[in-house]
Amino acid sequence: MMERTEIGKLGEFGLIKRLTEKIELKNESSLKGVGDDAAVLEYKDKQILVTTDLLLEGIHFDLTYVPLKHLGYKSAVVNFSDVYAMNGQPKQITVSLGISKRFSVEDLETFYEGLQLACTEYGVDIIGGDTSSSLTGLTISITCIGEADKDKIVYRNGAKETDLIFVSGDLGAAFMGLQLLEREKQVFAGEKEFTPDFSGKEYILERQLKPEARRDIVRFLAEEGVVPTAMMDVSDGLSSELIHICNQSKTGCHIYEERIPIDYQTAMMAEQFNMNVTTVALNGGEDYELLFTVPLHMHDKVSKLKGVHLIGHITKEGLGCMLETRDGAEMQLKAQGWNSLEE
Repeated sequence: MMERTEIGKLGEFGLIKRLTEKIELKNESSLKGVGDDAAVLEYKDKQILVTTDLLLEGIHFDLTYVPLKHLGYKSAVVNFSDVYAMNGQPKQITVSLGISKRFSVEDLETFYEGLQLACTEYGVDIIGGDTSSSLTGLTISITCIGEADKDKIVYRNGAKETDLIFVSGDLGAAFMGLQLLEREKQVFAGEKEFTPDFSGKEYILERQLKPEARRDIVRFLAEEGVVPTAMMDVSDGLSSELIHICNQSKTGCHIYEERIPIDYQTAMMAEQFNMNVTTVALNGGEDYELLFTVPLHMHDKVSKLKGVHLIGHITKEGLGCMLETRDGAEMQLKAQGWNSLEE
């Protein structure tokens, strides 16, 4: 049986020391990290990007089926994704945890293993944070700091009429992975000898439990000299993100159902659950793919990039946000993505 060290035995400073003592700073901009009252950063000729995510146990994750190491990895990556969505590069994170008594020091070390794995993979420094006791399970708050050249930052409000709409990867897989985990949790309830059946479904599980941020797409675009007119990461669902871009850019959009990229495992799982796979792809969320717009004349340049798909174009504001179905009918897109504030 694994050794269990109560957090109270170490105290706050002892815990922080234990979790962070092996951290080494990699970025030139990170002058001073964990260990003082504040971190010290220095940037030359760059603009700074800052993003924060709050993750609450029971709202954003369920530890019945989410391993702590995976949770650490995902907590970091979703923040990196926000910085890549601005066409920037993540450089530092701060990590704050609210911890209930049911977690041991070893549990938190496992969480930090995942966190540090993500930081090593993406070249990001952990530079500080805070810990506190919690009465409501595990709370995770991560702030990510990134950098970008002033003329390369991409906002949501720059899309223009006739711009092309591209999305990376495929959509709906993370949502179907979540449905699978939730189903197996229900079956498992009360059974000690239960083994979930995940064979042939590894891709959708990985998309839910260990997502990746699309820095490769940002790199490809930079290599081709392409700065998108607008960009977002797909965290709340394609429909929601398209509506955000159109609202902020004061445009409409027209996308095609047949062009929405969907993986085979996602389609098969949707069929098993008797769900419409297009609805899943439009509204699922947590894909962390990049949705971006570029001027028409960049079609050939962007189309040759591996892993990006042309799904439609930007239109006049008065035409609304429309989906053209496979049979040629037009439907208005609705923001039906996940909303944690709904009752």
